[in-house]
Amino acid sequence: MSHESTAHRGAEHSEVSTAYLQQLDEERESAMWSVSHPGSAFAGAPRALHDRLEQQLAADADEMIALMLDLAAHPEVAFEEHRSARAIAGSLAAHGIDAQVGVHGLDTAIRAEIRGTGTARAGAETETETEAETETQGVEGPAVESADGPTYAILSEYDALPGVGHGCGHNVIAVMGLGAFLALAALAKEDPSAVPGRVVFLGTPAEEGHTGKEHMAREGAFEGLDAAVMAHPYGYDLADQTWLGRRTLTVEFHGHTAHASAQPYMGRNALDAANLMYQGIGLMRQQTPPTDRIHAVIREGGDRASVIPDRARMDLYVRSQRPETLKDLSRRVEDVARGAALMAGVGVSVRWDEHPPSLPVRTNEALTGRWVEAQRRRGRDPLPHGVVSPSLAASTDFGNVSYRIPGIHPVIRIAPPEVALHTREFAACAVSADARAAAADGAYGLAATVLDALHDRVLAAAAVEEFRAAGGPIDVPRYFD
Repeated sequence: MSHESTAHRGAEHSEVSTAYLQQLDEERESAMWSVSHPGSAFAGAPRALHDRLEQQLAADADEMIALMLDLAAHPEVAFEEHRSARAIAGSLAAHGIDAQVGVHGLDTAIRAEIRGTGTARAGAETETETEAETETQGVEGPAVESADGPTYAILSEYDALPGVGHGCGHNVIAVMGLGAFLALAALAKEDPSAVPGRVVFLGTPAEEGHTGKEHMAREGAFEGLDAAVMAHPYGYDLADQTWLGRRTLTVEFHGHTAHASAQPYMGRNALDAANLMYQGIGLMRQQTPPTDRIHAVIREGGDRASVIPDRARMDLYVRSQRPETLKDLSRRVEDVARGAALMAGVGVSVRWDEHPPSLPVRTNEALTGRWVEAQRRRGRDPLPHGVVSPSLAASTDFGNVSYRIPGIHPVIRIAPPEVALHTREFAACAVSADARAAAADGAYGLAATVLDALHDRVLAAAAVEEFRAAGGPIDVPRYFD
C-alpha cells in the first residue's frame, strides 16, 4: 500500500459522526409538537402600558440596530471593551440619562438608573406577604420593597471572543438590555407612574472566559436589587436552558530530572503524573452525572525526550449542573491529582479559580412566565426546559447573580440550530436579519418582564418567595472554601 493511500485512510478515520446530534434533533423536533411552556397566571402590567412600551421600542429600533452592527464591527475582548462601553454610555447620554463608566471595580462596567413614582397594583386575587429578613447563611438576598417600589436590573454584555469576534452574540445582548432600559426610561419620563419603582441598567464586561459579574458583585453591584434579567442569543427560542457551573484548575507536578537513558532511576517523572491524572479523569467520567464536564490539556511536559521532565502542568475546566455537584466534582478531581502525584512519586500543587468560578443558573419561573407571554405577543413561542437536551450546555457568570437574587436568562433565536456558539458562523448570524428581529423582540421581553413585576405586587412577591424556597442566597465567594 502506498504512503498516499495510507494517509488517505487515516483522514477518513478522523471524521466525526453526527449521528448523536441527529438523534438529539429528532428528539427535540418530536418534543416541540407535544409540549409548551405554561406561560404565566400573573396579571402583570396593564395592556395599555405594553402598547406604549412597544411603540417606544419601535421608535428606538434603528438606533439600536446601528449600535448592534457597530459593536459587531469593532469587537473587544474581556476587560478591554473601552470603545463598546463608550458607545453604550453615549447612547444613554443621547437620551438624557447619566451613565457611570468604570464602576463596581471594572473599568468597562456601566451603571445607569431611572426611577418612576406610583404604587404597584395587587395584581392577582390575593397578595403574598414576604419576610423582611433573609437568614440563609447570613447573606443578603432580594431587597425588601421600599416605599418607592421594588428595584430591578437589566443586564447587558458586550465582550467578544479572541479571533472570532461576536461569535457568542454579545452585540445582540448589549442592545436587548439597552433597548429595554431606554424604553422604560421613556415611559417613566412621559408618565412617572408608569414605572412604579427603580430600574438599573448594568453593563457587565468580561463574561467570555471570565466572570465579570462576580467581580462586580463583590463590589456591590447587585446589592439592593430585587431581581435581574437578561437574555442571550441562541439557535432556539427557549424559556430556560441548562447552564452549567464552571471552575478552573491548574495542577503542577514537580519531580526530578535525570538522563533518560543513563540514569532514569535517579529521576521522578512529572509528565508521568500528568499522564496518570489525564487517564484517571477519563476513568472517573463513567461515575459522574451525565451533564458533568471535565476538560483538560497538558500545557507543559518537558522539553527533550532524553531528559526526564521535572515539571508538568495541566489546565482543567470542571463543570456541573448544580452548585452541590460542582463542589463534589471539584473534590474528586483534586483527589485524582494528588493520587497521580503519589503514584509517580512527585510533588503536586493545585490552584483553583484564577478567575472567580461561575455557578449554574437558577431560573426564576415566576419571572420567566412573563418573558414567555411577552415573546408570544411578538410571535415567538419559547420552549420549556428540557426540550433541548441539557447535554448541550455551556456556562455563564449570570449564574452567580441568580444565586444572590432572583433572575432569568432565557435564550432567543438568531441562528439555525446547527450553528454553534463561539464560531465565526454564529458571529455572522449576530448581524443578520434574524439578529435584528431578536434584538427588538428580546428588548421588549426584558422591558415587559420588568414592567410586569413593577406593577404586579403578587408577581414580585412570588418571585422572591420562589427564590427563597429554592434555598435563598448563597455566599458565592466562600462557597467552595
